[in-house]
Amino acid sequence: MKRMKSAILLLSLFLGMITAIPVGAQVGYSSPQGFEGVNIGAGLAIGLAAIGAGVAVGMAAAAGIGVLTERRDMFGTVLIFVAIGEGIVVYGLVFAVLMLFAHV
Repeated sequence: MKRMKSAILLLSLFLGMITAIPVGAQVGYSSPQGFEGVNIGAGLAIGLAAIGAGVAVGMAAAAGIGVLTERRDMFGTVLIFVAIGEGIVVYGLVFAVLMLFAHV
């Protein structure tokens, strides 16, 4: 199980980096060696935020299902807690867009 979690973590980091590189943003600044770390940073922002959101939603949903088996009237509260966990990805996406398109 631990091996599978680490494989999923590495795969999501790799996919997060790949999806950010071909975005086509014309970033005008790079180091003298030609390395544009902004694309990798944007990929890491999305990839790590998605991993964090997955962990948060997984834990909140598991606890929420346990609560809902005993008390059906807590559905709205459980839904709010799950939605808060999903909001983490939005922050990662906002930071990635700012990194790619804000020429500061």
